[in-house]
Amino acid sequence: MSDYRKEYLRWISDDVFDDKTKAELKSITDEKEIEDRFYKELSFGTGGLRGILGAGTNRMNLYTVGKASQGLADFINSQNKGGSVAIAFDSRNMSEQFAKRSAEIFAANGLKVYIFDSLRPTPELSFAVRTLGATAGVVITASHNPPEYNGYKVYYSDGGQIVPPVDKMIIDSVRAVGDYKNIKRINFESAKEKGLIRIIGREIDDAYIAELKKNVLNADVLKKRAPSLKIVYTPLNGTGKVPVLRILSELGFENVYTVPEQSEPDGNFPTLKYPNPEDPAAFSYALELAKKVGADIVMATDPDADRLGIYAKDGNEKYVPFTGNMTGILIAEYQLSQKRAKGLLPVHSEDAAIVTTIVSTDMAAAVAKEYGVTCIEVLTGFKYIGEKIKLFESAKEKNGGKYCARCGAFDFIFGFEESYGCLLGTHARDKDAVAAVAALAEAAAFYAERGISLPEAADNLFRKYGYYKEALVSKVLKGADGAGKIRQITENLRNNPAKQIGSEKVVRVRDYLKNTVTDTDTGAVETTGLPQSDVMYFELEGGWCCIRPSGTEPKIKLYMGVVCETEQAAIKRLEILKDSLSEMLGL
Repeated sequence: MSDYRKEYLRWISDDVFDDKTKAELKSITDEKEIEDRFYKELSFGTGGLRGILGAGTNRMNLYTVGKASQGLADFINSQNKGGSVAIAFDSRNMSEQFAKRSAEIFAANGLKVYIFDSLRPTPELSFAVRTLGATAGVVITASHNPPEYNGYKVYYSDGGQIVPPVDKMIIDSVRAVGDYKNIKRINFESAKEKGLIRIIGREIDDAYIAELKKNVLNADVLKKRAPSLKIVYTPLNGTGKVPVLRILSELGFENVYTVPEQSEPDGNFPTLKYPNPEDPAAFSYALELAKKVGADIVMATDPDADRLGIYAKDGNEKYVPFTGNMTGILIAEYQLSQKRAKGLLPVHSEDAAIVTTIVSTDMAAAVAKEYGVTCIEVLTGFKYIGEKIKLFESAKEKNGGKYCARCGAFDFIFGFEESYGCLLGTHARDKDAVAAVAALAEAAAFYAERGISLPEAADNLFRKYGYYKEALVSKVLKGADGAGKIRQITENLRNNPAKQIGSEKVVRVRDYLKNTVTDTDTGAVETTGLPQSDVMYFELEGGWCCIRPSGTEPKIKLYMGVVCETEQAAIKRLEILKDSLSEMLGL
C-alpha cells in the first residue's frame, strides 16, 4: 500500500481527527484527489504555510495549522520562556477559526496571546508585534491567492517575516512536532478568563494610523487639494476598507467612493476569481464606478491590504494602469524630491537608502543616482527589505546614533518590489498598502496642484530616466508532476546556463543558489553577496531576466526588464525577450 493511502486511512480512522474531517475525506471518490491531499505534508516554508483549504496533510486545515502553531510555540519556549504572540487574520474562509485555534495552542504552551477582535491588515500585525513587544506574530492570510487558499505567515520580534537563521530553526521545530496528538490546546474562552489571551483592537488601530500620518510631507497641499480630488477605492472584499477610508479621511480626502459589491469582507470573493490588484480583472467594478463619478484615481488593495494597485485618469479622460514598479517609482521620486527640497535627507545623501528586489525595475537605481542616495537590492520577498531596516537601525546604534553608509547605518527612505508592494516609514517591517494609499494620494494632490495628472507625472519620469519596461510571466504547474517539471527547468538552467536568449547576449549569470556571478566572456567568478536562493538571473546588454520557482504557489516565475530611448522600442524589445525566454524554457 502506498504511503499516501496509509495516511489517508489513518485520517479517516484515528480519534485525533473530528467527524467532519473524516466525512469530507470519505466523500472523495477520485483517487488522484486523495493522492494530492496526502502525497506530502503541506510544507512549512520560510514564510509559513500556504495551501488549498480542505482535509489532508497537503491542505490548510485546523490540524496542519495546529502543527505549525505547536512547532512555533516549541521554538519560542526553547529560546525565550514566557514569550508572547500577536495574531491577526483576514477575510478568507476559515481565517478566524485558524487564528483562534492558534491562540488556543499558544496559550496552552504558556505563551501570552494578543489577538485582534476582528480582521486587520497584515502590515498592522507587523506594527502590533513591535508595539506590544511580542516575541512573534502570526497572520492568517493567503494574500492575493484564489478563494480556495489560505495561509499562515510568521513574524518575529522585529516585526518582520522570519529570515535566516530563525526561519530554518522554526521549520525544524514544526517538523519535530510529529504526530498531531502532540499538539497542546486550551479552550479559547477559558484562556481569556485566565488572562492568557488578550483581545486587542482600537488602541493598536489609533497608534498605527498616527504613524502613517507622520509620513506626510506637504500638509498645506493636502489641505488645499485633497477635498477636490475624487478617489474610487475597492478593498476586494478584504481587510482594507476600515483603515484605508480612515487614513484618507484624516488626510482630508472627502470624495472617496467605495465599490459596493467589493466593500464588505467575503472569503468567497464573489465578483472575482483572483482577488489580486495585479490582475486587470480586479478593477472592472472599480473602473465602472470611476467613470460614473469622474474619479481621478482608482485604487485596489488585496485581501490582507499589503499590496496596492492603481489606475489614474490622464488628460484624455482615459484610465491608465500602473505596474507595481511604476507605483513604487512614483512614490520614491516624490519622497526623495520633497525630502531634498525640505532638507530632510541626511547631510551626506548617500547615507539614505531605498531598498528594492533583484526582480524589480532597474529604474530604482537611476532615481537613487539622481538624488545621490544609495540603492540596495535584496532577494525576492519583502521580508528581506524589512530585514534591512533592522540591520540599518542596529548599525546606527553601534555608530553612536549617526547615519553612515560606510558602516551600513542607512536612513531608510522607501522600499518596494515589483509585485505591488511597498513600505514608507519604519512603523512596520512588511509591505503596507494602507501607507501606500496615503503616500500616493498625497503625491496625486501635489501634482494636481501643479496641473499634472499621475499618468503625466509618470511620463515625465520616463522622459527623465529612460523608458524602462518590465514583464512577469507566471506558469502554473500543479501537483507532483508540475513540481518535477519546475525542478527540471531550474536544474537545467543551473547546469547549462544560457549565453544567449533570443537575440539578447548574456553578459553575466547570477546563480543565487551557488552564490556565484559569472562573467560570460571571461569566466571570472565573484559572489552575489546575498543569501542562497533557488534563483537564476541573467544580465543582458540593456536588460535582464530572472527565473525562480514561487515560494507560495505551484508556479514558475519569469521576470524580465529592458530600457530603451523610446517607449515603442522598449515595448517591442520586451515582447521579443518574453517570447524568447518562454521558448527556451519550453513553457
